[in-house]
Amino acid sequence: MPELPDIVVYIHALERKCTGHQLKRVQLLSPFVLRSVTPSTEDIRGLHLTGVSRLGKRIVLELENEIFIVIHLMIAGRLHWKPIGTKTGGKINLAAFEFDNGTLLFTEASSKKRASITFVSGREGLQEHHRGGLEPLESDLPNFFSMLTSENHTLKRALTDPHLFSGIGNAYSDEILHRAQLSPMKLTSRLTEEEMSRLYVATVSILREWIDRLTLEVGDGFPDKVTAFRKEMAVHGKYGQPCPVCGSAVQRIAYADNECNYCVTCQTDGKLSADRGLSRLMKGDWPKSLSELEDRKAKHGST
Repeated sequence: MPELPDIVVYIHALERKCTGHQLKRVQLLSPFVLRSVTPSTEDIRGLHLTGVSRLGKRIVLELENEIFIVIHLMIAGRLHWKPIGTKTGGKINLAAFEFDNGTLLFTEASSKKRASITFVSGREGLQEHHRGGLEPLESDLPNFFSMLTSENHTLKRALTDPHLFSGIGNAYSDEILHRAQLSPMKLTSRLTEEEMSRLYVATVSILREWIDRLTLEVGDGFPDKVTAFRKEMAVHGKYGQPCPVCGSAVQRIAYADNECNYCVTCQTDGKLSADRGLSRLMKGDWPKSLSELEDRKAKHGST
C-alpha cells in the first residue's frame, strides 16, 4: 500500500499537472469504485482543481465550491498521468479523470477491488474521512510520546494504526523500527525515554529521507514505480537477505495478509519471534536464536 512518502510524491506531481485546470469529465470504469451518492459526477463536471492534499494514506483532490474527491489507493491502487484522448478501457482501470490538459487514470491490479473514490461536499464532510492519527512530520517528541503510549500495543501495531499515526504502514514501520534498533513486538508501555527518543528520530528521518529520495527519482515527471518493495530498503521485503548493518539474515513474522521484517541482531538481542509458516514447519518446537534456527532448518531440509 502506498504510504506517506509515496502519497506526498503523488501529491506534488498532481499539483504540477492539475492545479488550476478544469476537470471536464469523470469516467467511472468499475461499478465498485465509487463509495458515495452525492455529489454526482455531473456536479463535478467542469470544475477547476484548486489544490491537492493528503488525509492519512488518502489523496484529496480539492475542487471549486468545496467539493472534494477522496481517493483511497489501498494495496494495489495506482495513479497514472496520460495524454488527452488516451483510451480508458482495460481490466484494471477503475476511473478516469479527464482534465483539459490530460487524463488521470486510476487503476487497481487486484481482483479484490478495495481501492475507492468518494465524492464529498464541504470541509465538514471531508473531516469525517480523517482517522485522527498524528502527523509524524508535524509532531514534536512530547506529542509523539503521548500518542504512542495512549494505548498499550506492540510498536509495529502502534506505528501502523491510522488512529494513532497518519500515513505509516507496513513497509515504513519496518524501516523505522530497524533504524531505531527496536523490536516490532516490544510493547509501547515498556519503552524507556531513550528508546522513545530513538523511535521518534528514526520515524522523522526515515520518512523525510524517503520523501527526498522519491522526489528526486520522479523529478518533473509522474510517479510510475510506486511500490512497497525497494532495493534500498534495509529490511522490508528482505526476508533471508543480509541486514545492511550487521549482515545477519533478515527474519519475518507472518500475520494475516502482511508480514513484519526485522533483524534479530540489531533489534531483538538475538531472540527470534515465532513466524506462522516456520512454526508449522518446526511443529511448535520454536528455536530461541538465529543459529538454532539455521540448525533446525538444516535438519528439516528447509533453505
